[in-house]
Formats: sequence, C-alpha cells, structure tokens
Amino acid sequence: MHHKIIQGDALSVLLTIPSQSVDLVLADPPYNSGGRTNTERRTSSAHCKYVSSDANHQLADFAGDNRDQRSYTTWLTLILIECLRVSRTGASALVFCDWRQLPATSDALQAAGWTWRGVIPWRKPISRPQRDGFRRECEYVLWGSNGQPHRHAEPIYLPGMVEGSQPRGHERQHITQKPVEVLRQLIRVCPPEGTVLDPFAGAGSAGVAARLEARRYLGIEITEHYAEVARGRLDEVRS
Repeated sequence: MHHKIIQGDALSVLLTIPSQSVDLVLADPPYNSGGRTNTERRTSSAHCKYVSSDANHQLADFAGDNRDQRSYTTWLTLILIECLRVSRTGASALVFCDWRQLPATSDALQAAGWTWRGVIPWRKPISRPQRDGFRRECEYVLWGSNGQPHRHAEPIYLPGMVEGSQPRGHERQHITQKPVEVLRQLIRVCPPEGTVLDPFAGAGSAGVAARLEARRYLGIEITEHYAEVARGRLDEVRS
C-alpha cells in the first residue's frame, strides 16, 4: 500500500496532485494563534508560543505560524480550495483548530467550497487547569465534505467527540503532535484502502494512523527536519 512524504510547501505541492485522487483530507495546519497579542502571535516562534517553560524537551521549531487572522483565513482558504480539487466526490475534510481560530477555520472551509458538516471536539484529559475559569482541555476538528459524504458498503457510526492526550516523553516528536489513537478514529471516515491526504504532516502521526487503519497516505511537510522524522516513523510501522 502506497505511503509517501513530500517535503515542500503545501500549496505548491498540492498544485501537482491530480484532481479527484484522494478520499480524505486530514489537515492540522499551524494554528497561528499562540501568544497574548497580535504582535506576539506574528513575531514569536512556535516553540515560544506552544511550549511551556518547564517542558523537558527541545523539539525543533516549525514554519508557518506567524500569520495574523485575516491572512491565516485567506491562506487556509487557498489550501482547502486545492484540497477540494484533488478530492473525490464524497470525500471528507477534517481540519484541526483551537478555540481562537474556530470561526476563521469554518470560514475558510466553506469559502473553499466544502459543505460544512459539523465540529468534533477533541478532548485532552491531560491539560492545565485555569485559575478562576474553565480548563482549556479541548481543540476542535471541523468536518466538511465534497458533496454528500461517502456511503460505506458496511455502514459506520463514528463518535461525535474524540479523546486522547498529546504524546509525552520520548514518544513526543513534534511541538503540536496529535495522538495516533485520535487520528485512527478520524481516519475511519475514509473508505477502506482509500487515500488520506495530509497537507501538514509534521512528525507523520497521521501517516502512522493511516497505515494502521489500512489506508493509503500522502503527506506534505514544509520543514525538512520533520519530513525526515515522518519518513522514519512510517518506516518503523512498515517493519
């Protein structure tokens, strides 16, 4: 079964992919939302914004996290337009975001031509409490489809919420890494042996999940270091 990581800019690489060739878009774009002010969000590195001062790791930084909200919405719309073009009729798009970028992400999804189907909360059991307020223990997955969602030969009934904490210790290889068990649940919306397109592959967790769920996988990653990490993880699953 075909699994591949391409190192390059997502929009540039998407332009080279044939139309109507993928069955699921699973996108975890840089949120561009960390920091207390617009200036901090535009000028601080991803490591500064998303890694606490007491973290016991020195994971590599990643590119593309310094847009303000207007440019983020425009950029993500362009990405999702191309994702729609390369998707087969019935394909789903699942796009991660946090609470700050949920309105912008829903705008981009719909402006790109996807039919918005709903929001899937991702609950993180291990999360920091917030004094005098509510724990920010959820991020969100926006679900859209290219026309009517694919009708599986064997009907599937997927949960309306997914749960899992970010990997810890030596298992964590990216600053904003998503849990494989969460991604496996999401990937099940893809037809069996279908192709998953991941425009922001990071450390390749979606590729690992796709392989475990017997789906094909095409990942794009702009940062050379993380493209190599992702290839290594896919090779480990193959062996």
